[in-house]
Amino acid sequence: MFLPRRSRFRRYLVPAVLLAGLLGFAGWYSGWLEIAAYRLLIEVSGESRGRPALEDYRVGIDAARMEGVGANASGLTYHPGRNSLFSVINRPPQIVELTLSGKLKRTIPVRGVNDLEGITHVRGNEFFIADERAQQLIHVEIGDDQAAVDVQGRPRLGLAFDLANNRGFEGVSWDHTQDRLFVVKEKQPLRLFELSGLSTALDGRRLDLQISEWLPSGSVALLLRDLSSLTYHEESASMLLLSHESRLIVEFGPQRKPSGLLVLRRGWHGLKADVPQAEGVAIGPRGEIYVISEPDLFYRFDPPPG
Repeated sequence: MFLPRRSRFRRYLVPAVLLAGLLGFAGWYSGWLEIAAYRLLIEVSGESRGRPALEDYRVGIDAARMEGVGANASGLTYHPGRNSLFSVINRPPQIVELTLSGKLKRTIPVRGVNDLEGITHVRGNEFFIADERAQQLIHVEIGDDQAAVDVQGRPRLGLAFDLANNRGFEGVSWDHTQDRLFVVKEKQPLRLFELSGLSTALDGRRLDLQISEWLPSGSVALLLRDLSSLTYHEESASMLLLSHESRLIVEFGPQRKPSGLLVLRRGWHGLKADVPQAEGVAIGPRGEIYVISEPDLFYRFDPPPG
């Protein structure tokens, strides 16, 4: 049947408006849809949990200001000997020591680096720091009363992959049980390297350095837009990967399958607002999860009682 042009327009107007509305709705809730899909992936992965479920964590410190730290804090690690957290600042290059409530204890200038983006505690006063632009992993020592760090002449390792666009190392984490160093590259492409044999080399013993790469695969990888930090939990052999663009912390179990999800969005885990740009994650002595976010926000997520 022939319809006048105006009638034909009205005939398709309502479906078009409904479709546009649905697309807009889907765009608005795209983050929530991703989370729902990821939860489904976690449920079917079959990976057992070796620690409390991330879904049951609640925020204990919500967006507290780290007074005196300033902007550009990145990376986070827990030092059991000092019961402190350490982070780095890239401009100017500094290492900061924090209490477990996010209060500044001291600031340590770092000479000889350009773009600090990650730090991890190794043993005693030893740390690895990451220079993103140069893609260098540098072994340093930070004494209890040390006023500055100079990397000149310090042991280092370079992994010069994908040097364009300053998409280098964003996070490092040390596995104290097997003396392994994990390193993540931000994006284009996402990369996660595992380096073993570093401790024997640092001790002057036989060099047996092994480097391997692991990446989340399949549908899981599509939901991680970037990798901004990571931390390894020795007791459960699980790894937490932080994506600030996806506003997620994803836990991977010993078989490297997704096993948990902590959502850094308003309304989840008691958060009053989205975590704006999460750049560091660490696990504390009681299983609590610490997160720092640029420019100067501090968060603590607590596991369920018992």
